[in-house]
Amino acid sequence: MSSDEQSVNFSPSGPPETILDSEPPEALAALAEALETGTRDELAGVTARWPRFLDAWARLGDHGRDAVERYAYYRIGYHRGLDRLRASGWRGSGYVRWVHEENRGFLRALDGLRASASAIGETDEAERCALFLRQLDPGWPPDELQ
Repeated sequence: MSSDEQSVNFSPSGPPETILDSEPPEALAALAEALETGTRDELAGVTARWPRFLDAWARLGDHGRDAVERYAYYRIGYHRGLDRLRASGWRGSGYVRWVHEENRGFLRALDGLRASASAIGETDEAERCALFLRQLDPGWPPDELQ
Protein backbone atom coordinates (compact mmCIF):
# COMPACT_ATOMS: atom_id res chain seq x y z
CA MET A 1 0.00 0.00 0.00
CA SER A 2 1.44 3.40 -0.91
CA SER A 3 1.72 6.21 1.59
CA ASP A 4 -1.00 8.05 -0.34
CA GLU A 5 -3.52 5.33 0.46
CA GLN A 6 -5.35 5.23 3.77
CA SER A 7 -5.37 1.94 5.67
CA VAL A 8 -8.02 3.04 8.17
CA ASN A 9 -11.22 1.02 7.98
CA PHE A 10 -14.48 2.49 9.24
CA SER A 11 -17.18 0.28 10.68
CA PRO A 12 -20.68 1.21 11.75
CA SER A 13 -20.17 -1.00 14.81
CA GLY A 14 -17.16 0.74 16.32
CA PRO A 15 -14.10 2.94 16.00
CA PRO A 16 -11.93 2.92 12.88
CA GLU A 17 -9.21 0.29 12.65
CA THR A 18 -5.69 0.97 11.39
CA ILE A 19 -3.43 -1.64 9.83
CA LEU A 20 0.18 -0.71 9.22
CA ASP A 21 1.90 -1.39 5.91
CA SER A 22 3.82 -4.64 5.63
CA GLU A 23 7.58 -4.63 6.10
CA PRO A 24 9.82 -5.39 3.11
CA PRO A 25 10.32 -9.16 2.66
CA GLU A 26 14.10 -8.80 3.00
CA ALA A 27 13.67 -7.03 6.35
CA LEU A 28 11.37 -9.79 7.60
CA ALA A 29 13.87 -12.45 6.48
CA ALA A 30 16.77 -10.64 8.16
CA LEU A 31 14.83 -10.35 11.41
CA ALA A 32 13.88 -14.03 11.33
CA GLU A 33 17.54 -14.95 10.82
CA ALA A 34 18.68 -12.66 13.65
CA LEU A 35 16.05 -14.14 15.95
CA GLU A 36 17.33 -17.65 15.16
CA THR A 37 20.84 -16.72 16.28
CA GLY A 38 19.43 -14.74 19.17
CA THR A 39 22.27 -12.25 19.33
CA ARG A 40 21.70 -8.65 20.24
CA ASP A 41 24.33 -7.51 17.72
CA GLU A 42 22.51 -9.21 14.84
CA LEU A 43 19.24 -7.61 15.91
CA ALA A 44 20.96 -4.23 16.15
CA GLY A 45 22.24 -4.72 12.60
CA VAL A 46 18.70 -5.36 11.30
CA THR A 47 17.42 -2.31 13.18
CA ALA A 48 20.22 -0.13 11.79
CA ARG A 49 19.52 -1.29 8.24
CA TRP A 50 15.74 -0.75 8.56
CA PRO A 51 15.30 1.92 11.27
CA ARG A 52 11.53 2.17 10.64
CA PHE A 53 11.03 -1.58 11.23
CA LEU A 54 8.99 -1.59 14.44
CA ASP A 55 9.31 -5.27 15.23
CA ALA A 56 13.09 -4.98 14.95
CA TRP A 57 13.04 -2.28 17.66
CA ALA A 58 10.75 -4.40 19.83
CA ARG A 59 12.92 -7.50 19.45
CA LEU A 60 16.05 -5.47 20.13
CA GLY A 61 14.32 -4.29 23.30
CA ASP A 62 13.71 -7.92 24.23
CA HIS A 63 17.50 -8.45 24.03
CA GLY A 64 18.56 -5.28 25.83
CA ARG A 65 21.39 -5.70 28.32
CA ASP A 66 19.53 -4.08 31.20
CA ALA A 67 16.21 -2.46 32.06
CA VAL A 68 17.28 1.00 30.92
CA GLU A 69 18.53 -0.21 27.54
CA ARG A 70 15.33 -2.22 27.03
CA TYR A 71 13.26 0.84 27.95
CA ALA A 72 15.14 2.97 25.40
CA TYR A 73 14.68 0.51 22.52
CA TYR A 74 11.00 -0.01 23.25
CA ARG A 75 10.44 3.73 23.52
CA ILE A 76 12.05 4.29 20.11
CA GLY A 77 9.88 1.55 18.60
CA TYR A 78 6.79 3.07 20.20
CA HIS A 79 7.48 6.59 18.92
CA ARG A 80 8.41 5.39 15.44
CA GLY A 81 5.20 3.37 15.56
CA LEU A 82 3.12 6.45 16.35
CA ASP A 83 4.70 8.12 13.31
CA ARG A 84 3.86 5.14 11.10
CA LEU A 85 0.31 4.94 12.45
CA ARG A 86 -0.27 8.62 11.68
CA ALA A 87 1.15 8.13 8.19
CA SER A 88 -1.34 5.26 7.78
CA GLY A 89 -4.28 7.52 8.62
CA TRP A 90 -4.62 6.92 12.36
CA ARG A 91 -5.83 10.09 14.08
CA GLY A 92 -5.14 9.29 17.71
CA SER A 93 -8.02 6.93 18.35
CA GLY A 94 -9.36 3.70 17.00
CA TYR A 95 -8.22 0.13 16.93
CA VAL A 96 -4.73 -1.17 16.16
CA ARG A 97 -5.27 -4.88 16.71
CA TRP A 98 -2.82 -7.72 17.31
CA VAL A 99 -4.73 -9.98 14.91
CA HIS A 100 -3.06 -8.06 12.04
CA GLU A 101 0.56 -9.22 11.76
CA GLU A 102 1.56 -5.78 10.45
CA ASN A 103 0.59 -4.17 13.80
CA ARG A 104 2.46 -6.57 16.04
CA GLY A 105 5.80 -4.75 16.08
CA PHE A 106 4.14 -1.58 17.35
CA LEU A 107 2.11 -3.45 19.95
CA ARG A 108 5.19 -5.43 21.07
CA ALA A 109 7.12 -2.19 21.46
CA LEU A 110 4.29 -0.61 23.47
CA ASP A 111 3.95 -3.68 25.69
CA GLY A 112 7.72 -3.78 26.16
CA LEU A 113 7.65 -0.10 27.08
CA ARG A 114 4.95 -0.90 29.64
CA ALA A 115 7.00 -3.69 31.21
CA SER A 116 10.31 -1.83 31.16
CA ALA A 117 8.73 1.35 32.55
CA SER A 118 7.43 -0.73 35.43
CA ALA A 119 10.88 -2.29 35.91
CA ILE A 120 12.54 1.11 36.32
CA GLY A 121 9.84 2.47 38.62
CA GLU A 122 7.89 4.56 36.09
CA THR A 123 4.57 3.26 37.39
CA ASP A 124 2.42 6.02 35.89
CA GLU A 125 3.91 5.41 32.43
CA ALA A 126 3.43 1.66 32.78
CA GLU A 127 -0.24 2.24 33.67
CA ARG A 128 -0.74 4.59 30.70
CA CYS A 129 0.80 2.03 28.36
CA ALA A 130 -1.42 -0.75 29.74
CA LEU A 131 -4.52 1.39 29.24
CA PHE A 132 -3.43 2.40 25.73
CA LEU A 133 -2.91 -1.26 24.77
CA ARG A 134 -6.47 -2.10 25.89
CA GLN A 135 -7.84 0.91 23.99
CA LEU A 136 -6.02 -0.11 20.82
CA ASP A 137 -7.05 -3.75 21.11
CA PRO A 138 -9.88 -4.53 23.57
CA GLY A 139 -8.81 -8.20 23.54
CA TRP A 140 -5.36 -7.32 24.90
CA PRO A 141 -3.26 -9.27 25.80
CA PRO A 142 -3.40 -11.87 23.04
CA ASP A 143 -3.25 -15.51 24.10
CA GLU A 144 0.26 -16.02 22.72
CA LEU A 145 1.66 -13.29 24.97
CA GLN A 146 0.06 -14.47 28.20
